[in-house]
Amino acid sequence: MKWEMGRWRPWGGFSLLFHFRKGNVAGFAGVRRALMRYRKNRKDGTRMGNKKKKKESLLRRLGKDLRKYADAYILVVPVVIFYLLFCYKPMYGILIAFKDFSPAAGIWGSDWTTSYGFQHFIDFFQSYYFARILKNTLVISLTSIIFGFPAPIILALLLNELKNEKFKRVVQTVSYMPHFISVVVICSMILMFTSNKGFITYLLSLVGGPDFSLLTRPEYFLPIYVLSGIWQEIGWGAIIYLAALSGIDQELYEAAKIDGAGRWKQTLYVTLPGISGTIIIMLLLRMGNVMNVGFEKVMLLYNEGIYETADVISTFVYRKGLQDFQWSYSAAVGIFNSVINFAVVMIFNKISRKFSEVSLW
Repeated sequence: MKWEMGRWRPWGGFSLLFHFRKGNVAGFAGVRRALMRYRKNRKDGTRMGNKKKKKESLLRRLGKDLRKYADAYILVVPVVIFYLLFCYKPMYGILIAFKDFSPAAGIWGSDWTTSYGFQHFIDFFQSYYFARILKNTLVISLTSIIFGFPAPIILALLLNELKNEKFKRVVQTVSYMPHFISVVVICSMILMFTSNKGFITYLLSLVGGPDFSLLTRPEYFLPIYVLSGIWQEIGWGAIIYLAALSGIDQELYEAAKIDGAGRWKQTLYVTLPGISGTIIIMLLLRMGNVMNVGFEKVMLLYNEGIYETADVISTFVYRKGLQDFQWSYSAAVGIFNSVINFAVVMIFNKISRKFSEVSLW
């Protein structure tokens, strides 16, 4: 014989289903114990024995994480110290861009400039050289991106198609080598080859080209800078794309072959989409340095006769800061350059995040 009582709710939200069976001695004693447990749990801030997790403080969680991953944090310490000393601590010096800096007075002792500290920026924007160096910087940088950025991708695609592994390794080694040559040596070679008796000048003269030193004419600086940059970095830049190509599933190529796709169609619809994420990330990083044209290379190649097309922001800052001793003025120009780079990478990152799933953050 069995008698069943329905749900009993002595307090809101509390439910209990109990049974009486013949020979079962649990009865109301079980109900009483359940009520006592419920009252105790309510007093302790829990419900039916399931404890609520208290939200731990940030320091407590950090302490647990440090104990759990101590080895990893120890490895990170030198990197953090490096960035603190050489990247963040020097930021204190940007104050001189808003002051008339004097080494004798120091940064804090120097007087603030007029126009609420922005006088050096105003002088730069009103300068005769502002339009010229901004134009040269953008033209050189964008031309290098347009012609130089796709070059490693094309080389990686061509190397990926090679079946002869020995020849492939030889081509890779030869294309990597210029990257490891010093910029000073590279520029010395360029100056020798483009002089009036240089190898490149001689070849150009055979086909009706100029027979004088190319770097004495402003119009030749841009192609020499861009082409030499491609030659120097094309092999090194292809490494990351070769690594990305190795991660593409080979079954996709087999499926494309079954559908009748040739090598060109496989490249368009399998290979390029497979490395598109890497291409976008590398392009975003490159755009973040759009205003940073290689200072050392320009400095070693240019001369006063070709300032019209070769003078860029970085060389202008060098001349004003270290040759003319206008430290505050050159610091203001450097800050302008950094702000533009930061704005460009923010804009392109937002565009990339909007039209694709790949972004820096």
